[in-house]
Amino acid sequence: MSSLRYQSGFGNDFATEALEGALPQGQNSPQVCPFGLYAEQLSGTAFTVPRAHNRRSWLYRILPTAAEQKPFKPYAQSQWHNQFGDTALSPDALRWSAPEIPEAPTNFVDGVITWAGNGSNRSQSGVAIHYYLANQSMTNQAFYNADAEMLFVAQQGSVRFVTELGLLEIEPQEIAVIPRGVRFRVELVNEPIRGYMLENFGALMRPPELGPIGSNGLANVRDFLSPVAWYEENTEAHTLVAKFDGRLWETPLNRSPFDVVAWHGNYAPYKYDLRLFNVIGSISYDHPDPSIFTVLTSPTATPGVANLDFVAFAPRILAMENTFRPPWFHRNIASEFMGLIHGDYDAKADGFVPGGASLHNCMTPHGPDKQSFDMATQQDTTQAQYLRDTMAFMFETPPSVLWPTAAALESAQLQDNYLSCWGGLERHFDASRR
Repeated sequence: MSSLRYQSGFGNDFATEALEGALPQGQNSPQVCPFGLYAEQLSGTAFTVPRAHNRRSWLYRILPTAAEQKPFKPYAQSQWHNQFGDTALSPDALRWSAPEIPEAPTNFVDGVITWAGNGSNRSQSGVAIHYYLANQSMTNQAFYNADAEMLFVAQQGSVRFVTELGLLEIEPQEIAVIPRGVRFRVELVNEPIRGYMLENFGALMRPPELGPIGSNGLANVRDFLSPVAWYEENTEAHTLVAKFDGRLWETPLNRSPFDVVAWHGNYAPYKYDLRLFNVIGSISYDHPDPSIFTVLTSPTATPGVANLDFVAFAPRILAMENTFRPPWFHRNIASEFMGLIHGDYDAKADGFVPGGASLHNCMTPHGPDKQSFDMATQQDTTQAQYLRDTMAFMFETPPSVLWPTAAALESAQLQDNYLSCWGGLERHFDASRR
């Protein structure tokens, strides 16, 4: 397998070829393509959306995907679905420990467990949140998602994505996005893998507008990396698994689908290293809203309201004086699914562990536990606080409720004592003392 190489930028109109001269010059679909290739367009948006939001790529491949079509049949796998809101949901805050990686041979497709979500692929709004757990690579198997683009948050083990448009590899504290419809397989680099995965049914994710921040800060677009063209000529039998209308389907192929010799366009997989996030924060007083940590957003037609915000709490320096520095106690319209990738989280002393997760739904009160509260109220805020050993994230869906699945609610990892972390908070009120 060739060494990994990337192209820098977000939404760029890339042009890349694995064989010199494979890209047609001057036309997208000439009568005869170089080297006897076929031209195939992959569109991720409606043809007529504004130019700035149009996403499409032209692929030049050994055979078009239409050439291999055979009837699909249901795939015998039941842990991955988009069924949310079928049962009554309490407003309780929930927290889970990290799920164990299976002992039985399990690849990516079979190792996805749906954890929570809202909306649906049919409404083209909302999200589905999953864990992915695997101890072996996909072999002679490919996958594509017709329902949503997919965001991967690596937590344990490095993952190599072999995609139609090239090779992409992420390690813990990195993320990858595979666009809707792009075919790929998941390979393990050196050890079993565990991580978080989100399906976005809404508008394509993109970096947020910076507004008064200006032209720099948060996730810099040059740090988003897309693969260069790469292909394989493999005529062994393969299986293609598709997620379509909330279900998994499979069909046989007589070859590898990763035969794109060249491509150009702006609809492509990409990766980003969360450790490069340029954190913006307060240098005077008060704690800023978590929106200042947004890496990617899926906008809606309502200005300022997202279908999804992906937020990263990266290493940072807290310098605001006379301020309660951890996240404050709050209730808000957004539903928040949080995960911890690495280290500790400054608002929780115990129980919130790497690979674990918490869910605080719309208007459910939450905030720091007693130990974190006590430490923060006694801290010397004339001194800067360095948060180095940390990386947490949040899937935030304002204003839709996130429904945990039966698998999540019945899992052994569900912590039945989570609410007790706030039980020790004491009354400090004294009307005679300001």
